[in-house]
Amino acid sequence: MISREKYIAQIRPFYESDLIKVITGIRRCGKSVVLEQIKNELAAQGKRIAYLNFEDRQVSATITTDLELTEHIENELSANPNEKLYVFLDEVQMVKNWNLACRSLRLRNVSLFITGSNSKLLSREFTKELSGRYVSFTIRPFVYKEIVEYAKELGRNVSVNDYLIYGGFPKRFEFQGQEEMLRYLNDLDETIVLNDIINRYSIRKQEIFKKLVNYVLISNARIFSSNSVHRYLKSQKTDCSINTVMKYIDYLEEAYVVRKLPQYSTKAKKQLEFYTKLYDEDVAFNSIRQPNNRFDITHNLENVVYNELVYMGYNLTVYNVNDKEIDFLAAKNGREYLVQVAYSVVEEITYKREFAAFNELDNSRKKILITNDDNDFSTSTVQHIRLADFLMMNDLEG
Repeated sequence: MISREKYIAQIRPFYESDLIKVITGIRRCGKSVVLEQIKNELAAQGKRIAYLNFEDRQVSATITTDLELTEHIENELSANPNEKLYVFLDEVQMVKNWNLACRSLRLRNVSLFITGSNSKLLSREFTKELSGRYVSFTIRPFVYKEIVEYAKELGRNVSVNDYLIYGGFPKRFEFQGQEEMLRYLNDLDETIVLNDIINRYSIRKQEIFKKLVNYVLISNARIFSSNSVHRYLKSQKTDCSINTVMKYIDYLEEAYVVRKLPQYSTKAKKQLEFYTKLYDEDVAFNSIRQPNNRFDITHNLENVVYNELVYMGYNLTVYNVNDKEIDFLAAKNGREYLVQVAYSVVEEITYKREFAAFNELDNSRKKILITNDDNDFSTSTVQHIRLADFLMMNDLEG
């Protein structure tokens, strides 16, 4: 497995800190691998390690509560109480009252690292109890640069088109056949929806929830409101309140299945929280729901650009100027960029539409258009970037 140095470099300065290192992200995005790589790095330095993986039945069957977890780690500490112990707890949310154990352990001579697949790790109750005694990091599925590196390690090639359809969950690249890969992605989807959401939140109206999930995940990279989802469910003869819709979408966000991107309106001079765009954490969630291989490459491409920009470290909003939408206002290190995304601008009508979004804007921000075209459509005021080139960039400056 490749080293995910982009994430590890963010965590490394906190190795010796008494802050709890919280590593979160969607199931099977590679959190455990990052944790393992940090553990190996510290072990190579001669540090004393304690590691527990709560997805291992032998571990989860014997350590089920905060008291049992605390006792186990204190036994490890007692062997040499003067030497710091580096404690790694993988998928710790499976332990009852795990947050109480973490609060207790951080007072010992330990450096504590924990992972989990639910943003409830950073819930109001948890943060209140820890009073800022933690630092969090979110791991995501592979971006294309990582895919290229991992594919080389596996002796394979993965095309940009493959990425646009099947996304970046690391494990999928280990399957040679498409049938096996799709079975894995569908099983992962089912596990996330059933185990990580329906069971965890005791959702009774399961069929309604599944309909909502399907609708949301194939509607990625589109302007969304709770009302629009409610109207769709109503058209499907499904009885569901707007409050329930909002609650269900929050569950998806808490499990890192979707991300919301608010609009910034120049007219209102503020973010519009009611209307947002939803992006899938991985475009595979869209593709496995499409019938007859009729993949939604256009919206997946915008979703992929979103994922890549987040990986690059940009803060993003949808930019709205005089009711004309620009896909992303991307900000980092005091610089802002206006980014428009289209599959192609070869056709005249598409070319005019995509460039028209920039027409009423001054040049105080760099204007960028990303498409899957091979030809360069740059103008004196708009830089055109080929998708294949963009996917290998470290930031928008090149």
